[in-house]
Amino acid sequence: MHEYEFSFEIDATPREIWDVFLEHHRQGVQTDAVQVEILTPGDDAANGMVRHVHYPAPRYLLSGGRAQSWEWITEAVAPVSWRYDAVFKPPFGVATGWTRLEDLGNGKTRLHFREQVHVKNPVVDLLIGRNLARSIARDNRTHYEQGIPAWLADKHNP
Repeated sequence: MHEYEFSFEIDATPREIWDVFLEHHRQGVQTDAVQVEILTPGDDAANGMVRHVHYPAPRYLLSGGRAQSWEWITEAVAPVSWRYDAVFKPPFGVATGWTRLEDLGNGKTRLHFREQVHVKNPVVDLLIGRNLARSIARDNRTHYEQGIPAWLADKHNP
């Protein structure tokens, strides 16, 4: 199993971040790189939301540079935290991620993110698991650090 975490500050309250994140993730996403299909929207806090995601993957996975996951939100507590569990391929594996919004006051929040990635085949995990987890970590960090401020800006400037 491979684990990584990061934190960063955002100029917004936890409620603002929660609302824009939830709004963005309840929509299906279609870009040149990523496709997200919402299979089930979940409850008001997103508990039970299920997503099917197609995304870029490292070429060494021999999948034509594409991978997919099925992700579901569990343990969502608005506007504080949420957890997601996922299965992904290639390679076949599972992941669990936690996001927590820490209110710093004065309209600032520190977002904490942690994820555990487990490639099911121990030989494949030994050969590529660490590099795959680093790649996923880099993509998640970019998604959060660039996406949330952009979504907040879009919401304030329609």
